[in-house]
Amino acid sequence: MISTLIANSWKALSRDRGAQVLAFVVPIAFFSIFAVIFGGSGGNSMTTMSRVRVAIVDESNTARSRELIAALEADSSLRLITTAVPAGAPSGGAQSLLTRARASELVKAGDLPTALILPAGIDTSMMRFDGQGVKVQVLRDPSDPVSSRVAVGMLQRAALRISGIASSLGMGAAGDASPKGAGGTQSSEAALLPIRVEEHTVLGEKRDNPMVAFYAAGIAVMFIMFSAAAAGGAFIEENESGTLERVLSSGLGMNGMLLAKWLYVTSLACMQVTVMFVWGMFVFKLPLLSHLPGFAVMTLFTGAAAAAFGLVIATIARTRQQLSGLANLLVLSMNALGGSMFPRFLMSESLQKMSLVGFNAWALDGYLKVFWREQPLAALAPQVGALAGFTVLFLFIARRLASRWETA
Repeated sequence: MISTLIANSWKALSRDRGAQVLAFVVPIAFFSIFAVIFGGSGGNSMTTMSRVRVAIVDESNTARSRELIAALEADSSLRLITTAVPAGAPSGGAQSLLTRARASELVKAGDLPTALILPAGIDTSMMRFDGQGVKVQVLRDPSDPVSSRVAVGMLQRAALRISGIASSLGMGAAGDASPKGAGGTQSSEAALLPIRVEEHTVLGEKRDNPMVAFYAAGIAVMFIMFSAAAAGGAFIEENESGTLERVLSSGLGMNGMLLAKWLYVTSLACMQVTVMFVWGMFVFKLPLLSHLPGFAVMTLFTGAAAAAFGLVIATIARTRQQLSGLANLLVLSMNALGGSMFPRFLMSESLQKMSLVGFNAWALDGYLKVFWREQPLAALAPQVGALAGFTVLFLFIARRLASRWETA
């Protein structure tokens, strides 16, 4: 009897495509994604991740400071940015040397995660272990806690290298020489480092819970994708019950049917995101009311794209089991690459570019612009344009796939 039950269970699994995908394909997909992210080819994880892009401003402009910058440029962990297009100039315009103010703008806008400011007097302040001299100013975006630590660690190693004692001390691990505190405070041990640093966060300093917007955006985008896929599955139920055939013969047509479903799922997604952010406002002090215009724009376009995505999955699947397996595979994989589960800034540059093939990565970037970087509505144009394009594409695909029900 036991062997019969086991055999029946395996037979049931062999007929359930959704369960097969969930049991075998989804784990392999997740394993592959995270293996690629963390350098699963067997190389050192630090070298397989993207080089940290760091702005550097040389206010000292001495032979010693230039030697320090040259040592940083030679480090394979960093990509130094010394010039940029002036603020307000066209993106393809002529570049000029970075200033402290321009570097701060780039970090605040999310173009760079960290900036190092070498103040006047840094040439005579290196390798002083008496706690005196000027400090290197580190401007950082706290949503990326890794880049500033890598940059500061490499800065300390570069100072030792140009002093000729790096190899004897064995300096090599990023972050080993980073300060113990943030926001301008340092431990007594930090005074003994070859270069003293002072960190300043350019975002979130006046917020009670600065990272809540960062997390809220990732979770919201992921779960509306699940809900959209599940709600779009009503097509399958209506087809199995015969309701779909009666609706199509009523004169509404497939276009009207898809439009109705899309508008419903869009409104459902918008409601879900709104409820979640309102909860975040009351419980976690998320600054929703001060960002309502940007929130409304991003929620509408994100909900529309998610609803169209759900219709594509629903029109591909033949059964509820197939829908469940396909939704789990696509939604979880897209969110692993898109930044909801793992920060995109820790991925390699190729993976960061690859993640943009999913609409959720654009949606997440838009929410972060609104709540974290507090940028104006005009700055959302790339994200809104991409989401609108995805919506049109998904609706077109869903309409083509749904034609099988018209000819059935």
